[in-house]
Amino acid sequence: MTVASPSVPIHRATSVRTLKLAEAIFVPVVALIASALIFSLFLLVIGQSPLDFFALIWTGGFGSSFSLQQSLQRAAPLILTGLAFAIPARIGLTIIGAEGALVLGGLSAAAMAIPLVSGGAPVPITWIFMALAAMAASGFWIGLAGWLRHYRGVNETISSLLLSYIAIAIMNFFVEGALRDPASANKPSTMPIGDAYRIGAIPGTDVHWGFAAGILAAIALWVLMSRTTFGFAARMTGGNVRAAQAQGLPVGFLMVTCCVIAGACAGLAGFFEVAAIHGQANASLVAGYGFTGILVAFLARHNPLMVIPIAILFGALAAAGGLVQRRMGMPDATVLVLQGIIFVVLLASDTLYGRIKFFQADLRGDRT
Repeated sequence: MTVASPSVPIHRATSVRTLKLAEAIFVPVVALIASALIFSLFLLVIGQSPLDFFALIWTGGFGSSFSLQQSLQRAAPLILTGLAFAIPARIGLTIIGAEGALVLGGLSAAAMAIPLVSGGAPVPITWIFMALAAMAASGFWIGLAGWLRHYRGVNETISSLLLSYIAIAIMNFFVEGALRDPASANKPSTMPIGDAYRIGAIPGTDVHWGFAAGILAAIALWVLMSRTTFGFAARMTGGNVRAAQAQGLPVGFLMVTCCVIAGACAGLAGFFEVAAIHGQANASLVAGYGFTGILVAFLARHNPLMVIPIAILFGALAAAGGLVQRRMGMPDATVLVLQGIIFVVLLASDTLYGRIKFFQADLRGDRT
């Protein structure tokens, strides 16, 4: 009797993983190329040059040290909101409430800063309490969507979207009411935290520390979801909830915890928007970062590490919008049109996974 070498199934498993990784890279790249071609046709229809447009996107996003730093600055909240979508997605949840969670986190951070700043609290202590308040409020907010999904059967996509609108309404209520700075006549805002309490830039750059925090969060969450028993249990639950329940996994705890982590990421983004960018909470917090983060997570295939370069790419698109407007006379929202096309094409390309024969070649053959 001939005994099969144990190296054969090991080699086969390695090949399968390699092909799946290649497919996970190939499909989004093709989706981006297809989106660029479709957008080029749109530009030609309106009488603009696609070559000029994409050249300006490169110049405005990566063409100089200043452009690159602006791209990284705008990528900081996108990394965190991308994680806010990617982590629940690993457990099978579609949470689209990061926009509201970011706004609520920013409001909570600003509200926490008011008594601390007026009381002369040390700057590092103030930052810590502001960040904790933002992460706790937003973590609870998105965690509520996970709780409703598991324990009440409420669709998490609908509930998280509605909670997002409620969060924005809460921010408007307090900013225009109890927390309003009397000096903010034209644009209702909370009391400014002051220059002494603003988070500065990473030494040698004009990029605030939110970018570094986003990278650290992405690495930590990649380790959590890929190298721990918690991550394995979450992925198993995302693959088949009933099988996870049959194995005795705490599905409800896993769902709620992933949602709390997602909300905390979005809340941290809100904290940096207040402490590093705006200096106070106001309507400027509603900048669309939460919704763009969904697109970032989709392109990254919900991989926390891949969220980083994709977020930088979209940060570059946002940073180049002004240059496109000045040089080509097109609205700044033109970049949003491109983002919308990418999102639609990306959704359509999702049907390609598992259907491209080249990437399924190693799955065929005799298992002898």
